[in-house]
Amino acid sequence: MQVFYAPDIKGDTYVLDDKESRHVVKAMRMKKGSAVHLIDGMGNLYNGEIAEPDPKACVISIKSIIKEFEKRDYSLHIAISPLKNADRFEWFIEKSVEMGIDEITPLICTNTEHQSIRKERLNNIIVSAMKQSLKAKLTKLNDPIKFSEFISSEQNGTRMIAHCKTGLHRDKIAGVYRAKNDAVILIGPEGDFTEAEIEEAFERGFTGIHLGPARLRTETAGIAACHSVYIINQ
Repeated sequence: MQVFYAPDIKGDTYVLDDKESRHVVKAMRMKKGSAVHLIDGMGNLYNGEIAEPDPKACVISIKSIIKEFEKRDYSLHIAISPLKNADRFEWFIEKSVEMGIDEITPLICTNTEHQSIRKERLNNIIVSAMKQSLKAKLTKLNDPIKFSEFISSEQNGTRMIAHCKTGLHRDKIAGVYRAKNDAVILIGPEGDFTEAEIEEAFERGFTGIHLGPARLRTETAGIAACHSVYIINQ
């Protein structure tokens, strides 16, 4: 299935941009009548075929629409500390989108070493991962926010904070989260959340969780949390 991102799609035809048109016509050698699929990032999948294989402006004729394509009955929001190693944070972004995540918030904590992100680059990674994994809804990437501000904001669903402090309450995700409920999970930086942050989160209604006996890197913990919620909902 060849999938292309068309955020501004309207009507019965869509014209791919110059880059996508060259890819379709020159690299993939697709011809008039070849089947293609478009996604709008809002959850809709469009079935179409090439009407004009122009390498600068390839025209797609829309044949049908599948609304709310593979829509899930829960949402997953992970607030995760940015990493000093940008490649590892990009890896988390890519893999979490492939697995199915609705919203990502970079979380600035006491131990966060690198507090900025390259949002445009990360959004490009999100689009590529969405297309790669045949998803129709674009993951929302928020601006970085301070820990206290985030936990004080309104968040729907089961709210959890993953931490490594054995002296503070922790349970496995399956003991806290139930299928078909929205989930909000906090993942800390290298060095973990401070005890003060964990206690503050508890006061705001978050429940402590662990992701198994191993001590995981931040990006690995984020993926483990995504996978746990995914498995519980199967």
